[in-house]
Amino acid sequence: MAIAVRYYGTGKRKDAVARVWIVAGSGDVTINDRPGAKYLGRLVLQRLVQQPFEATETAGRFDVIARCKGGGTSGQAGAIRHGISKALLEADPDLRPVLRKLGFLTRDPRVKERKKYGRKRARRGFQFSKR
Repeated sequence: MAIAVRYYGTGKRKDAVARVWIVAGSGDVTINDRPGAKYLGRLVLQRLVQQPFEATETAGRFDVIARCKGGGTSGQAGAIRHGISKALLEADPDLRPVLRKLGFLTRDPRVKERKKYGRKRARRGFQFSKR
């Protein structure tokens, strides 16, 4: 019995963290034990997840198994894209220039700004009234 080779990558975006494995297959995406299309919902997010495969011309060659936690669906989709890119590098290091050029290997550093004291949110002050 042959054991399928799995490649792993950790992806992060905002507060979302995705643990991603890619296995040789037909292009199925499974996120948290649910089909990718059902989990992500929006077509834009489904396309986002497929971007690394399209860029490297490996679409339909790998199945994706992802475990996500934290953040919302958009952040999780970005984290999965980051994880897939890192897993593809493990599978084939020659893909680095393509993925690097498109920015798929860079962790998006934008996160929610912390709330400051004396304010309602990070920047929004309390409503001012003269009277």
